[in-house]
Amino acid sequence: MSLYNELKRRNVFRVAIAYLALAWLVTEVAGTLFPAFGIPDWGVRFVVIVFALGFVPAVIISWVYELTPEGIRREQDVVRDASITHLTARRLDLFTIGLIVVAFTFILADRFWLGPGQVEQSAPEPRYPSNSIAVLPFVNMSDDAGNEYFSDGISEELLNLLAKIPELRVIARTSSFAYKGKDVNIADIADELNVGHILEGSVRKAGNQVRITAQLIRASDSSHLWSETYNRTLDNIFAIQDEIAAAVVGQLKITLLGETPKAHVVDPEAYALFLQARHFANLGTRAGNQHAGELLQQVLVIDPAYSAAWSELGRNYGNRGDLEEDGYLKALEAQNKALELDPGNAAAYSRLGYNRLHREGDLPAAARLFERALALEPGNAIVLANAATLALTLGRTEQAITLGELALQRNPLSSSTAYFLGRAYLTCGQIDKAEAILRKSLLLSPNRQTTRGQLSRVLYHKGDKGDLEEAMTLIEEEPVEPLRLTASAATHYKLGNPAESDAALDTLIAKYPQARILIALAYAMCEKTDKAFEWLQMAVELEGPQALIRAWYAPEFEVLHADPRWEKILSSAGLSKQQLAAIKFEFTLPE
Repeated sequence: MSLYNELKRRNVFRVAIAYLALAWLVTEVAGTLFPAFGIPDWGVRFVVIVFALGFVPAVIISWVYELTPEGIRREQDVVRDASITHLTARRLDLFTIGLIVVAFTFILADRFWLGPGQVEQSAPEPRYPSNSIAVLPFVNMSDDAGNEYFSDGISEELLNLLAKIPELRVIARTSSFAYKGKDVNIADIADELNVGHILEGSVRKAGNQVRITAQLIRASDSSHLWSETYNRTLDNIFAIQDEIAAAVVGQLKITLLGETPKAHVVDPEAYALFLQARHFANLGTRAGNQHAGELLQQVLVIDPAYSAAWSELGRNYGNRGDLEEDGYLKALEAQNKALELDPGNAAAYSRLGYNRLHREGDLPAAARLFERALALEPGNAIVLANAATLALTLGRTEQAITLGELALQRNPLSSSTAYFLGRAYLTCGQIDKAEAILRKSLLLSPNRQTTRGQLSRVLYHKGDKGDLEEAMTLIEEEPVEPLRLTASAATHYKLGNPAESDAALDTLIAKYPQARILIALAYAMCEKTDKAFEWLQMAVELEGPQALIRAWYAPEFEVLHADPRWEKILSSAGLSKQQLAAIKFEFTLPE
């Protein structure tokens, strides 16, 4: 008998056809029903792969085995006269026809009987907030690669303009620009940032001519809602930004309580230099910051009424404060000048509030400044994060966590925001949340200083031997030595290694006697209360009340709370419960 006839006699062809019909039906059903149950696209791909892998084994089994009245037996053991392959063939034909009929019926029901309106009604709710957007860095299409600062700057300006709309949740620059130069699809970006829309585009600059293409994409299905190309001169760059912002508001069908924000019109030459200065400042290097300061000085010679440039110069001076003795005073002067020119400059209020809090310890003044910044831009991630720091300092941990969580929603890839939230969770005893968010911070920025030290504190509070051993590993990798020595002293103490603990503390005191708060913290964690109070008192006397601003709420100091000396020190620093409660800090949170 020929191979073809033998394959036909053993029903190999019929099994193959029936298998393919079954695979088709199951795939159709999975593709229709999986999304309704929230199963992602990979679920359907998994079904297809399983059936593809099973095809060859199914065909081989149909060749090797035969169905008999006694059950399944190897084909070579079946007497030819007793074979019922002809009956099996009829059954397979009926089975295959039945599968095809069911498959067609299912397809017709899905596409015609339900109707488009009912299909839309039964579709799952969108995964992303409809009033949310991420502005990706626009691609530099200029012949000159050096114009990349301009395309990045335009993207950031659009982001900042949209962020002024309280009804719109805009992802901050740190997170949006994390995708710069990466080949990531829209769906994955939307998942990571939890946004409903993406604004992307390109910029081509040649001399005074600018060509900007922008397109708004809906994240749920990657469809283009709107796109436009603008060919203008540099003088009209601000009108382009206004038109794009208005188009986004219109496409997202956002009902505004006020008017759509407008870009501030400034001298075009000054504007180009400003974007270049901010590009260098965002590099985060000493040289970049120095060059940014020089460019900003040029900007303000051309346009001395440029509020945003004054505020950026204030940030620049603040970043160089440790290099120049008068840097802090210059920073304050620049921020105040920015507000004099534009009382609606939320960034200037926020930066002044940060300075009042951390450099002067003036909590009431910081509260007033942050209230104003939040009133102007309640959805600004940086404003929210800075205000959260003040709330934590005021002992209002729930408020601090709310602000920190809102900041992280708008800047989900920000390592520093995740780091702050971890501190806030630790302060109010939410250890598991603190551990999870600090691990995320470390994942986002593996080289970030102090994160490993903070995570080791969380593991110290968990207290299990395994946690303490991991804490020691993290401590050894912490690049900031004073923090490393503090955590080492405390963790060795808890592990029952007093000699190692004392050695770490002695080294901390010998090498960093000015780190008084850390020394007090180490003594508190080692349950040496008298020594802890001694160093706390020394810190307040030598450094002023702001010495305790960032530390008084640390949970490690709870061992001191029952001692009368604790309230006395807090009162001397203006941080007692009564003093903090008297400070007004009220604002309306964004939805």
